[in-house]
Amino acid sequence: MNGPARVHATVRPAGSLDVLSRREVERFCDAAGEEVYALFRQCALAVLNSGSPVDDAKRVLEQYRDFGIRVIPEERGIKLELDNAPPEAFVDGRMIQGIREHLFAVLRDTVYLFHEVRNNPLLDLGTSQGITDAVFHILRNARVFRPDRHPDLVVCWGGHAIPRQEYEYTKEVGYELGLRGLHVCTGCGPGAMKGPMKGATIGHAKQRIPFGRYLGITEPGIIAAEAPNPIVSQLVIMPDIEKRLEAFVRTGHAIVVFPGGVGTMEEILYLLGILLHPANAELPFPVIFTGPSSSQDYFARIHRFIGATLGYEAQQRYRILVGDPAGVARAVRQGIQEVERHRRARHDAWYFNWLLHVEHSFQTPFEPTHENMAGLRLHADMDRHELAVNLRRAFSGIVAGNVKAEGVRAIEQRGPFEIRGDRDILEPLDALLRSFVAEGRMKLAAEEYVPCYRLVS
Repeated sequence: MNGPARVHATVRPAGSLDVLSRREVERFCDAAGEEVYALFRQCALAVLNSGSPVDDAKRVLEQYRDFGIRVIPEERGIKLELDNAPPEAFVDGRMIQGIREHLFAVLRDTVYLFHEVRNNPLLDLGTSQGITDAVFHILRNARVFRPDRHPDLVVCWGGHAIPRQEYEYTKEVGYELGLRGLHVCTGCGPGAMKGPMKGATIGHAKQRIPFGRYLGITEPGIIAAEAPNPIVSQLVIMPDIEKRLEAFVRTGHAIVVFPGGVGTMEEILYLLGILLHPANAELPFPVIFTGPSSSQDYFARIHRFIGATLGYEAQQRYRILVGDPAGVARAVRQGIQEVERHRRARHDAWYFNWLLHVEHSFQTPFEPTHENMAGLRLHADMDRHELAVNLRRAFSGIVAGNVKAEGVRAIEQRGPFEIRGDRDILEPLDALLRSFVAEGRMKLAAEEYVPCYRLVS
């Protein structure tokens, strides 16, 4: 490997793991020899490799196949020993503080998942309520909730592979949100996930807001492609993409969507599918699509696709506002005030949206195998919220084939996924996907994009 030599280091906890009981120490150390180790190693490597231009989990794991990490007990709790770690995580031989915090957040969440969620008889992961309870417990264990704060958390979605002009616009929107005392939650990666946080830091500084919240929510399959950016002050690792998406919509008080690719479209379809359910018809949930003036055509294509597949009702659940960062922030602030009034009247928590109805089909983990992708039902006569479930899964499979290690391997071994459905659904889907490819919104890598999917009507 060219460049600086890889690092051997010992690091101690930062944040929630700095004081541990003897039983907790045993639990963390026992986990290192179990199934959790592979998951922990993968996520830890992604955190240490933050800032890499590579968004292919398989390539990252191959590049650092000799990376090792061990949990070591000691009198004061635990420490981590790292072998052959990426040198970019260190300055003058010391690990960067933000990366250190993220590394121990990974340990906290992976161990909690295996010991307190999967093996907890009080959490029935076969039911919708059980899954929602699991999402709640993971977030609470990560100290995400602020019960004393009124609604102020804005979830920002958008692509990690975006042009500079769009990235600068996300910073401008984040700045305007920060000036209004609003805080930011994203998928924690680069691009449109980093920009709003970076802008908000300046807005908060001008308003002398000392503890701005920059919450990043990720999951093991995507973390190598979207490693936590340095602005993230709180990192949470959810078990899978479905629980990650539910965490966004349960904790956020408004959602702003910037231009992106298939991952952003997956998030949009998940959200609209939930909001289209009759049980959520009267629930206030501000959603704004925005970007620079140059993104007008991009959002027009998204709007046409949603209209062609999910219909006019779905189009009414969001507002498109381009080229106006301050206008976006004002609209978000106004929408959040409506959310606060509604929750106050219904005695719902500020910090977790218990009133939102999420169908079990939106919560069930989808494994993007060739068989499952070919078996998706994409028919024009389906209920709109159920069609949204399967469209979301189709986009999830494309994300996996693009950047997730298992998905990339499956495509290498068996060729592209086949996505089947009615022509009325597949034609607008094909047009949208072609536009993503043409605009370079599929991957960060500079080489020509080879589709991991094939549409069959």
